[in-house]
Amino acid sequence: MENANQMDENSIDINFSFTEDTANYWKGYWNDEMGRATVDPDAYSKTLKRYHKLLWSKKLPNGEYLDLIESNAKDYLLWNGFRFGSDSITASFRYNKYRYMIKNFMSTCPDYKEFMEQYTKLTYTIGGSIIFPKRKGGINQSRGCNAYIRDRFDLTLECIRLYYNKKENPLNELLKKEKDFFELFVDFRGYIDFFYLQDLVSEDYSSVKFFIGDGEFNVNPLPKTVEEYSVWLNKQMEFVKKRNTRIENR
Repeated sequence: MENANQMDENSIDINFSFTEDTANYWKGYWNDEMGRATVDPDAYSKTLKRYHKLLWSKKLPNGEYLDLIESNAKDYLLWNGFRFGSDSITASFRYNKYRYMIKNFMSTCPDYKEFMEQYTKLTYTIGGSIIFPKRKGGINQSRGCNAYIRDRFDLTLECIRLYYNKKENPLNELLKKEKDFFELFVDFRGYIDFFYLQDLVSEDYSSVKFFIGDGEFNVNPLPKTVEEYSVWLNKQMEFVKKRNTRIENR
């Protein structure tokens, strides 16, 4: 694959995995049988930051023009008083408290290492990333810690939909603090279209298409069975591929 850093500075390669320009990403990845990295492309991939700047520097639904400026690691991307950080849309829940599920999944997966490496490379293409306002305890951090969300982007998106509809949700107080950000997109449709998330909502934008479950906010909304975990991983990959296509055809 052509190195993204050798391409035109204004082009986006939807097949480029940000694991490739994140130094030492794969070093020690399999020291743990579940497989996990100690460095984060959201923080260290220069290509990912450049792609975010290129993709989201465009006219906003409210009529303003988002013109992002690359900054240091702390500020990442800046515009008009906003600080933005990169966040991954996907999650595989590979941590110790969920190890029992990963081990059960391993027993059903013909080549777990190959599958998880392919999953990781795909989900770290641009279709698997988004930006949120960056602050301590912000959306990126809080959606991972909230017991009703647990880093599920589909449930995060449902919270955003409910917020626009002025309905309560597990992230409601936090989203209210980001009122200035969400007003940039006018409404839920504007937010979805701006970030190329159409494949996660119904045709009329009235509902979210959940990777698993029905969107109920229950404590510990992680997959409960190996079959459900497999569906979770594969539906995320399917979504990233579709979003990459939308980005390529934008």
